[in-house]
Amino acid sequence: MAVEWGRAHQDLGGIEALGIDEIAWQRGHRYLTLVYQIDAHCKRLLWVGRERKSETLHGFFDWFGPARTGAVRFVCSDMGKAYLRVIAERAGQAVHVLDRFHIMSHFGKAIDKVRAEEARKLQAQGKAPVLKHSRWLLLKRPENLTDVQHDKLADLVRHNLRTMRAYLLKEDFQSLWGYVSPYWAGRFLDRWCTRTMRSRIEPMKKVARMMRSHRALILNWFHAKGRWSSGAVEGFNGKAKLTTRKAFGFRTYEALEVALYHTLGDLPEPELTHKFC
Repeated sequence: MAVEWGRAHQDLGGIEALGIDEIAWQRGHRYLTLVYQIDAHCKRLLWVGRERKSETLHGFFDWFGPARTGAVRFVCSDMGKAYLRVIAERAGQAVHVLDRFHIMSHFGKAIDKVRAEEARKLQAQGKAPVLKHSRWLLLKRPENLTDVQHDKLADLVRHNLRTMRAYLLKEDFQSLWGYVSPYWAGRFLDRWCTRTMRSRIEPMKKVARMMRSHRALILNWFHAKGRWSSGAVEGFNGKAKLTTRKAFGFRTYEALEVALYHTLGDLPEPELTHKFC
């Protein structure tokens, strides 16, 4: 089999940056753990594992080996506790970066919860449904809003809503990524967390507590000078999800694994005994 041959003969030397993420591949919360090489000179799928547990990621490092793991300088992942523990244990020498995409995704969930709760409260009080059709404009960056959404946002700002206070806290947090120095980024993060904890908006306070507990890993983004992010990982995940849809007729994990390596693994190919001209 070409994939099996390619996996046995692939070059695993010189890997310095890893991206780790998961995708859902079947109903019922069944996931795959995917590990990518995300070096500037080479981006590819390295390994696929069942589920998204700590045992799964341990399986990758067992396969990768201690010598290659010791050469890894950067690891990019989300905030999954299982991944965080294993990375700290098995690749503690690497700079572990929590990517800004995953960090900001928690703000979207918090704002959506605040908006939904406040919309129900306004409806119960018989007040004007000012938050109707506002979900997506609150999740977008201001520069990406349409003219209609800009007008709607300007109208919402005039109301003293908890949703808008949460939105402004989220937009203020975006200033973090403009810093260069880890020290000053940390100062800003601490001030933002203090201000948010005083906001009395529980979903946003939950985000602030999460930021405090992961402070060191968040600031690693600045130690890595923003060079490593999950942008490549998210791109690969999109292709992986497309592969799972294309392989709809294959019901087994083994068949999907072969399809993913074939599509994303950049595997070497054996020389054929005969070449067609």
